[in-house]
Amino acid sequence: MREPDLSILIVSWNVRALLLACLDALPQAVGDEFSYEVIVVDNASTDGTVDAVRQTLPHVRIIANKENRGFTGGNNQALAAARGRYLLFLNPDTRPLPGSIAELIRYLEAHPQVGIVGPRLWYGDGRPQPNRRRFPTLLTLFTESTIIEHYLPRLPIFARFKMADRPDDRVQEVDWLVGAAMLARREVYEQIGPLDEGFFMYSEELDWCRRARAAGWRVVYDPAAEIIHYEGQSSQQVVARRDIAFFSSRVRYTRKYHGAFWAELLRMWLLATFGFQWLREGLKWLLGHKRELRAQRMAAYRQVLRSGLRHIQI
Repeated sequence: MREPDLSILIVSWNVRALLLACLDALPQAVGDEFSYEVIVVDNASTDGTVDAVRQTLPHVRIIANKENRGFTGGNNQALAAARGRYLLFLNPDTRPLPGSIAELIRYLEAHPQVGIVGPRLWYGDGRPQPNRRRFPTLLTLFTESTIIEHYLPRLPIFARFKMADRPDDRVQEVDWLVGAAMLARREVYEQIGPLDEGFFMYSEELDWCRRARAAGWRVVYDPAAEIIHYEGQSSQQVVARRDIAFFSSRVRYTRKYHGAFWAELLRMWLLATFGFQWLREGLKWLLGHKRELRAQRMAAYRQVLRSGLRHIQI
């Protein structure tokens, strides 16, 4: 049996409708030029995802987990089963536009030094979604996606991190890409290994791209390929645990690349920011302002504080 050109790897959790729409878009996104297989890893969804895929798309290989192994663990299962020369990490809440995946494959075929390539992303409402990233500095790790960015979003460090100083309509080399859609050569996977499962979800694509670049591969953004990303449709179902996973992964990344001292300092700082937010919401609750909303937010922040940002499982 001839091996496919491409393996499309999708990890799904309770987003049945979006996953089916994503799968329906794949034939036009790949076209007739390349052969492909689709591997869906379902992380113990309770919305009928497994049955729906099996009934409507029998050509899709589905791995049904009995427990949630996380985005990273699920992708590693798919990687182990994949047979393609190219490996596409694709979120289930995406809709690849016609020709988009074929464009990414053609780019890798034309540029042998490039190991990973990613598309231009759009939010569901038509706004551009930043997909290009520089590696985070320690200052970035302490501020991005925290109350600092909330109150001071125009600080230059955030624009630099998201490469807003460079036009997004040109092919360009980047440090890393958002993992919603990322095409890699099999040789990259064989050389640097699977995703680090210490990252349950979040920061795993940052770590993987960093390892690829350290091994000598280039990472490129190709805006000619366009994909719509309905971001966060799985993780927004469990907001507090999403925050725990996101910031716990950040602490782990910091420990891995900057050492235990900075990781512990970051963990304490992040917990302090959540403590501040809990107090802020408590004050608004005492003043009688949208008390139900304030109580919900206080409960979520309390979960994060109780976790100590050590437990990352969703």
